[in-house]
Amino acid sequence: MLGLIFNLSLFAQDGYQLSGTVFDGSNMPVPGVNVIIDKTTTGTATDFDGNFQLEVSPGDVLNFSYLGYVSKSVTITNQTRLDIVMQEDTSELDEVVVVGYGTRKKSDITGSVSSVKTEELTAYPTSNAEQALQGRAAGVVVQSNNGGEPGAPINIKVRGNTSIGASSGPLVVVDGFVGASMPQADDIASMEVLKDASATAIYGSRGSGGVILVTTKKGKSGRLNVEINTTYSTQNTANRLDLLNADEFAQYQQSFNPAYVQGTEDMDWQDEIYTTGNISNTQASFSGGSDKINFYSSVNYFTQDGIIVNSGFEKFTFLNNVDAQVTDKLKLGMNLFGSRSTKDGVATQSSGSDAIGNVNGGGDDVVSLAMRFTPDRGIYDSNGNFTQNSVGDGIENPWAVANEIINETKSDNFRSNLYASYDILENLNFKTTFGFSTTNETAGYFKPQTFQLSTGGASIANLRRTNILSENYLTYNLELGKGNLTALGGYSYQKVTNERFSASTQELLSDSFLWYNLAAGHVETRRVTSSWSESEIQSLFGRINYDWDDKYLITGTVRRDGASNFAENNKYAVFPSGAIGWKISNENFLKDSNSISNLKFRASYGLTGNQAIDPYQSLAILGVTPSTANSTDATVSVAQEANPDLKWETSYQTNIGLDLGMYNNRINFSFDYYNIDTKDLLLEATTTPAYSGATDLQVFQNVGELNNRGFEIVLSTRNIVTDDFTWTTDFNWSTNKNKVVKLVNGADIIDSAAPGYFSGKDTYILREGEAVGLFWGHEYTGVYQGGAVPEGSALKGSYQEAGDPLFQDVNGDGNIDNNDQQIIGDPNPDWNFGFTNTFRYKNIDLNIFFQGSHGGEILNLTNVQLFNGDSNALTDVLDAWTPENSTSNIPSNKTRDREISSRFVEDGSYVRLKNLSIGYTFPQDLVEKIGMDNLRLSVSGQNLLTFTNYSGLDPEVSYFGSGGGDTTSGNVVQGHDFGNYPTIRSFSLSLNLKF
Repeated sequence: MLGLIFNLSLFAQDGYQLSGTVFDGSNMPVPGVNVIIDKTTTGTATDFDGNFQLEVSPGDVLNFSYLGYVSKSVTITNQTRLDIVMQEDTSELDEVVVVGYGTRKKSDITGSVSSVKTEELTAYPTSNAEQALQGRAAGVVVQSNNGGEPGAPINIKVRGNTSIGASSGPLVVVDGFVGASMPQADDIASMEVLKDASATAIYGSRGSGGVILVTTKKGKSGRLNVEINTTYSTQNTANRLDLLNADEFAQYQQSFNPAYVQGTEDMDWQDEIYTTGNISNTQASFSGGSDKINFYSSVNYFTQDGIIVNSGFEKFTFLNNVDAQVTDKLKLGMNLFGSRSTKDGVATQSSGSDAIGNVNGGGDDVVSLAMRFTPDRGIYDSNGNFTQNSVGDGIENPWAVANEIINETKSDNFRSNLYASYDILENLNFKTTFGFSTTNETAGYFKPQTFQLSTGGASIANLRRTNILSENYLTYNLELGKGNLTALGGYSYQKVTNERFSASTQELLSDSFLWYNLAAGHVETRRVTSSWSESEIQSLFGRINYDWDDKYLITGTVRRDGASNFAENNKYAVFPSGAIGWKISNENFLKDSNSISNLKFRASYGLTGNQAIDPYQSLAILGVTPSTANSTDATVSVAQEANPDLKWETSYQTNIGLDLGMYNNRINFSFDYYNIDTKDLLLEATTTPAYSGATDLQVFQNVGELNNRGFEIVLSTRNIVTDDFTWTTDFNWSTNKNKVVKLVNGADIIDSAAPGYFSGKDTYILREGEAVGLFWGHEYTGVYQGGAVPEGSALKGSYQEAGDPLFQDVNGDGNIDNNDQQIIGDPNPDWNFGFTNTFRYKNIDLNIFFQGSHGGEILNLTNVQLFNGDSNALTDVLDAWTPENSTSNIPSNKTRDREISSRFVEDGSYVRLKNLSIGYTFPQDLVEKIGMDNLRLSVSGQNLLTFTNYSGLDPEVSYFGSGGGDTTSGNVVQGHDFGNYPTIRSFSLSLNLKF
């Protein structure tokens, strides 16, 4: 009786000491297991022998957790000892990965697939998820088409450029909608990048550039969940050029032009165009549901004021997902997405002409104007007009270009996707989807009459695109002894329609109209264009997955596509692939290993295609030349010859991979080798000498071949795991080597990506046996010291004095001309990498993300201009060659021809601290008192440090100007730098609330 009373009094107290041991499935003690009382921060960790002690009370719930093991919860009754068995967590291997038209366990994947975590996509504020992908997946290169410009499009390449004349970008599939625009990063539940033919062949003719599969978040059964994320960032230029001030500029000019008279001002035009920018990004989401229906809804508002005055971007986005289990067999779902954006653009990336037809030789972008314009002139002259450059070419005032020109683009996007999934039998499912998307985009441009060198005017352009997609497929699952068979077969139809309209005029009666009254322009300057196009693709596809005894894996895929873009003789093509996998770690000789948790060999081979050219490229096309005055008529002529045999580009892809997990997958390593031979390249070539009275017509032909090969390494480690502290590392590294195998008649393709006012100077070459887009120019050999010219070198043109530049005389004729041009550099990097470390100490977390590239070179066209003598210059010119400074490698100061030479080719390697963030999650007991589930505050910085030897503004260059052209595809023009919108350094404050 006394003992009973004693025990009752013991348990009636607030707490008592509980002890126990944690074992694994093999009855071995597990050290370092976190033992925490639920909804508190009270807890402990098991010692080296798996033992723990903790003061508890009846009714407490103990949570046992440890990386590599399945978490476990136990409710305390009156026990004084508690022994726990924790099972190894194979969830990482059993994690479901989205593949085309289905899902697979990660451990059963036979192709090359990279998964990007949600927390990686949301690590720092971006206007779209494409930006957040940079450095996160091996073999995936992400770059803005224009530096840090608000709303700039993103260029993504998966395993290099697989084309020259057609797009090499990946296919984006969002919630099953092929060709969709990317949602906000906070709405993404998972993102997979399919890289080899085994993974991408299910998308056939659109899979050669890789496939990015995005699945957005969905609701779960239970109570309503509300989450709010808000971020505010301040932004500045990460770098500036060291330009001459007014006194230095006058000294510089007078060294070769003694008559130059210095102006009265001292301007740094970079100060006039750059400002402090900011980002505000707020998202609210609502999710919940029941056993029968669930939903996820979100709204997002993003606004950015750029670091160049009057540049900005604003975007409103909504997403709504609803899934309903109508019966045990029938499930219905709906996905709705919409956005409205407004981009206020400032002219950057000099193209040589503006939207209203002024051809200005590259004087239209504010960044290059600010570096070229003389510093001894103010914004206005004595008459109140905008000042003009005092030397060299006539160029517009940079302040005027930044502040007076209005360039606005409004875009509305809407996408809906409906599905029905029906279980015909227990192991046979039918799914049908119907999707519709529409894009309406209007771009307005206005230039007032206040400019001195070009005519004012206005233009408006409109694009309306509709996209209809219908897909239907069956999925069959069958157990065959020790094996499992999954078979899929389906049909897809997609139609894309584009309607375009544009109008422009000059010499408006008033500057009050913007682009809303083009009839007020001069009649002879009015231009109107319009177009309509439609393309269709219909497909049959199938896939078989078979795994036997959880050891041997086989995947076979085939797709037959028919596309209207191609000629009548080659409308259809078949794209097959096959892959095998061997789970070596499940073999008897390895399955009991204490060190190897997972070891899998993968190999695949297959064909994918590329049909990413504009419609009607196989047909004869008539071109219209509009009238230029009231008294003239429009004319029609043949613009393109027909090619009835035009067909798909086809990539023949081989991939060999190895996946290794060690020590309960605390270390995970993946290795891939790939080889891609792309044949029947779509290239424009000159046609027959005479075709219906026309000459030198261009037509797409299948005449080229390209090779890409490389290695990819991914390493993820859980370095330290203790009760209070964890440290994890993610590292990816990839290399890509490309080679032009075949071109039209074996002839070189040499062209220019320099600004138009460089007078057509060639800058790059495509040559059989060489890498894509190599730099082309003269080899600089130093400064001429006078006297005899060094052997193997020569002087160019009229520049024959001491101090002039020397170049390699390739043909030995003593003169430097086009015959002495040669390959002078390679923009293709040797390798790229991403390196992330995440530290967590109690409620504090720290994330450090480095990203970089090595081996790629840059053609610094900015320096070509700034060492030319007819504009402002870098302070380096103060150390140029003179008779007293004859050891300098910088030629003497004078106005010369703009040379494309190896002198301006630089190493573009860099390592960048892409993101550094530190966050604090408030204790759960405190958060619950104020009615929340979670409260987290974080501060972060982006692009804080860049380690590089490149002398320009930023080594991540993306200049695409080409004599007024546009080469945004980036297949050929790479590594050129001129007039880019600068890269941004940001500091951000973020708040996460969950209810």
